[in-house]
Amino acid sequence: MARRKNQDERRAHLIQAVIDTTAETGLRSLSLADVARKAGLTRGAVLYYYDDLDALLSEAYRAGMERFCDRRDTLQDTIENPSRLLGETIRAGLPTGPDDALMRLLYEFDVLAESSPLHTKLVESMYERQLATYRTVLERGAGAGAFNLILDTPTAALNLVALEDAYGLHIVAGNGQISVQRAVEAMFDAARAFGAPAA
Repeated sequence: MARRKNQDERRAHLIQAVIDTTAETGLRSLSLADVARKAGLTRGAVLYYYDDLDALLSEAYRAGMERFCDRRDTLQDTIENPSRLLGETIRAGLPTGPDDALMRLLYEFDVLAESSPLHTKLVESMYERQLATYRTVLERGAGAGAFNLILDTPTAALNLVALEDAYGLHIVAGNGQISVQRAVEAMFDAARAFGAPAA
């Protein structure tokens, strides 16, 4: 059991090294040697845990899926009020700020999606999960009579995902033009405009 725990901790440490290194160097120039240095390990030690850089990147992306998809979906089990659920779903899908290294990594995957089958697959998977999350929340609100949607559910979800991605990109760009709070308010306004009040 202790060995398994140590391996899990080492894998988590390596994933964090990928996230931190990407924030410093960018995903395009990331190498296994960079990750090993950041983690304080040899390249061979990294390869003991992961077959190659793509395997490491897939696991790092999975960490993003857990944070921005899995955790958001669990909100549906704990929040009954549809407006509050939509509000918390919106908040949880945005970066914490310009220094949100995990979100920066996810956006870099978006940029490189056309140049790599792996990146394309991961980005498409995340996008489908985002859409599914918003569709479920909107359908729940409409079914409860809390939302009076003037758009069909797929279109409303599509708009929220587009806004989430666009505002998130501006936030991690760190240009100061859009704060996290301003992005939340803007998404709330958009949701209200098509009949889904967020709180």
